[in-house]
Order: sequence, then C-alpha cells, then structure tokens
Amino acid sequence: MITNPVGISDSIPEKSPVYLVGAGPGDPELITRKAERLIRSCDALVFDYLVSEELLKWAPTTAERICVGKRAGFHSLPQEKIQDVLVRLSLAGKMTVRLKGGDPFVFGRGGEEVSRLRAEGIPFEVVPAITAGVAAAARAVVPLTHRSFNSSVVFLTGHQDPSKDDATGVDWATYARLDTTLCLYMAMTRLPQIQKALIDGGMPATTPCAVVQWATTEKERILYTTLEKLPADCEKDNFTAPAIVIIGKTAALHASAFPSA
Repeated sequence: MITNPVGISDSIPEKSPVYLVGAGPGDPELITRKAERLIRSCDALVFDYLVSEELLKWAPTTAERICVGKRAGFHSLPQEKIQDVLVRLSLAGKMTVRLKGGDPFVFGRGGEEVSRLRAEGIPFEVVPAITAGVAAAARAVVPLTHRSFNSSVVFLTGHQDPSKDDATGVDWATYARLDTTLCLYMAMTRLPQIQKALIDGGMPATTPCAVVQWATTEKERILYTTLEKLPADCEKDNFTAPAIVIIGKTAALHASAFPSA
C-alpha cells in the first residue's frame, strides 16, 4: 500500500507514486518479489551506480531510465537534483521506481528523498531489501551476533558529510570500548584513521576482521585479517570500494565450527 503521510487526496492525477525500492546487495536473485514486480511495471526507473544490470533489463522498454550514478567520490547528480528528478517524474504522471543499492534506509539517503516527497505531497512507498552489511557477513560466514560472544551489532559509515569537522562523523573511541560487532560501510579510503582511532580507544590490535568486496556478485572477494593488519592487508591485496568491513570477535568464527553456547 502506498504511504500518504501528508493525507493528500488519491484523486490528484498529476502526482503519481514514487517507490523507493531496495535493489539488495548485488545478486539479482536476492531482490524481493515486490521489487521485481514494481520494476517490471514502472513508467520511470531512477537507479544507482551499484545496481545490477540484470535488474535494469526488467523495466519496460517504454520506461524512462535515469542513472544518478551515486558512488564514493563521484555523483553524476547532487542529492538535491536527484530529488528534483523524482518530483518531476511524479508530476509528469509517471509511476517511478527509485532503485537504490542495498536497503533504501541504510546509508542510502532514502530519508532525504522521503522528506522531499512528503514536502511535495507526493505519495510514496519504501520497499526494503537486504542491506550490504548483512549480505557480506553471510558470504564471509561471519555471524554478526553470537550468544557466546556478543548480543549486538553496530552499523557505521566511514564517510559522512564532508562539511562536518570529523570526516567520518563517528566517535570511534566509544565504539572501541563496546563488546559488539562493528559493520562498516564506505570505510575503505579511511581505514588507517579508523584503525588508529579504534586501537587508541582501547580495542585490541588482535581483534579479528573480515573485508568483503563486491558481496554476492561474481566479483566477490573476501579477506580475513586483524585490526592491526587491516589497512596494510587491504592495500597489499588491492581491496577497494565497494566493500564492507566487519570488526569483532565473531569475525574469527569463519575458520571453524561455531562453538556451542
């Protein structure tokens, strides 16, 4: 069901719905059935750089296709312009799928797009998906939680708004002291700074780590290491974005059968 948070009339023909759809972590088979149905029936498809080419082929041949190209260090359109595109398509009467890598509400700036749609009185719906961190952990056989080791997981971004004083926007020392699993998005270009901040904050240098590049795709690669060696090993083996970094005790469990609790 389309969400209509501002209570606009469903009878307004010029405002067609916009669906913020998660494309999942990369493997087309991991997308939801609802997402596939919406892609196959859309009038316009607005998609990100990391979205699988196979998913794009599902759109009708008559559908307008717009690549907004979001990836680390490069945007073909600024975020505000992307939101302008969604508004324009809705006002043109086109049922629009905004196809976003991973899940729309996990470091995908889906909240900003929803805010704009709500402000414009445009009906929308958010269609969730498997986020990259969960998929990467599964592919690396690393449980994000395990009752013998930890009862929580923290999803963090290694790159935030560059206008902030701290380019990561994260108090790493606080997380260094928690008995949890850290799952890092968009962190590859800042691994040396993050590693130093975590160790300075009290996290043992021997803490197990896993890095999963291009999780669930044909280009997938997995690296197991420790916090002490993390930046050097990634550089040596040429691990770059897109990748998920998992830091914590459970990152060592891939090597053997999980211990019973």
